[in-house]
Amino acid sequence: MRVASVGISKHCFLFSLAFCGLLLLLIPALQPPTRQGDLPQPRPHAGPGRAGMGSANTQGNPGGLTVTAQDGESALDIELKVRSLGRGRGSGDRGINRDHTHRLGPGRGAESHRRPDQVHIPGGKGGRPVGSRSRDPLELKDIFIAVKTTKKYHKSRLELLFQTWVSQAKEQTFIFTDGEDKDLQRTGANIINTNCSAAHTRQALCCKMSVEYDKFIESQKKWFCHVDDDNYVILPSLLQLLSSYHHSQDVYLGRPSLDHPIEAAERVKSDGSVSVKFWFATGGAGFCISRGLALKMSPWASLGNFISTAEKIRLPDDCTIGYIIEALLEVMLTHTHLFHSHLENLQKLPIDTVLEQVTLSYGGFENRRNVVSIGGPFSLTEDPTRFKTVHCLLYPDTDLCSRMKPH
Repeated sequence: MRVASVGISKHCFLFSLAFCGLLLLLIPALQPPTRQGDLPQPRPHAGPGRAGMGSANTQGNPGGLTVTAQDGESALDIELKVRSLGRGRGSGDRGINRDHTHRLGPGRGAESHRRPDQVHIPGGKGGRPVGSRSRDPLELKDIFIAVKTTKKYHKSRLELLFQTWVSQAKEQTFIFTDGEDKDLQRTGANIINTNCSAAHTRQALCCKMSVEYDKFIESQKKWFCHVDDDNYVILPSLLQLLSSYHHSQDVYLGRPSLDHPIEAAERVKSDGSVSVKFWFATGGAGFCISRGLALKMSPWASLGNFISTAEKIRLPDDCTIGYIIEALLEVMLTHTHLFHSHLENLQKLPIDTVLEQVTLSYGGFENRRNVVSIGGPFSLTEDPTRFKTVHCLLYPDTDLCSRMKPH
């Protein structure tokens, strides 16, 4: 009996070993599958960030231009700095305020072979002109035209504007200045004293732009267009251009003063700064922004936020507009050659296209002869800016023009 008991125990022991081995093999298969959420997630790749952003290293972007403004530096100083840096970047970068028609191919100049609603967006597929997707029935009353000026130019510049294009859009035009002027108030125009500094510094310019933006938002109008006090606005062309878009779309229209994006230092708290790159439309030629896009700018532009946003990159008002729209909102500037500043060679503008433009300008003290070459009822001596001549070609029945005889 003892031998039989030992044999049974031996078989039980071997059976137990086999069972345990089989159990060990089956345990992994019996476990529930690991959920995807329990696995460590891969880090996102550090690819390109927001549209318009760039790194501080411009080796891969030979067109980059880094500008750092100092406290107290005037907007003119900054502009001259941008121009000198732009000229120094070699033949690939033609600097500031060059004729951009090489982008559009051979032609007669400003949009001569395109309708005004067809403008060029660099970086688009094939560089093709882009038109509107949804037209907007538009009247002059739907446009808020802001004219930036300063008290010392009230007589020498604004008087000319009141005689010419502003007389055709008095209710739609708002003059933003920095001082009280009883003579100006008597004109019946929409005069807004911003109480900003009269100095031509970036802080003063941004102060006025901040007020312009807030007043436009209050107005409930469809389009915000900014011009300077040395611009002539050709109202029919402006209406035609803006009617090519819808005010609810994200539209930023204007003419860059550079042929490449500007690159600036974006200050980030006390941790230093990062590089930011974006296009901007020069305020000297004028620009327009749809209401839909302007409302999206609110966190960085409304109720004084525009000034603090400008301090972040330490650049003037028109640069700050481009920074908010391109770098922060990731909306591309729509480049158009229908806007013109006094920094261009205006004499090169073909005569038969002058009245098709949206804005014109004239040379300053350094180059008084830089005006559009166009003939009409006024001689160059009588009309050195050519604004009266342009106005009479557009509105020959106005009092200013009916009294003059052709020369």
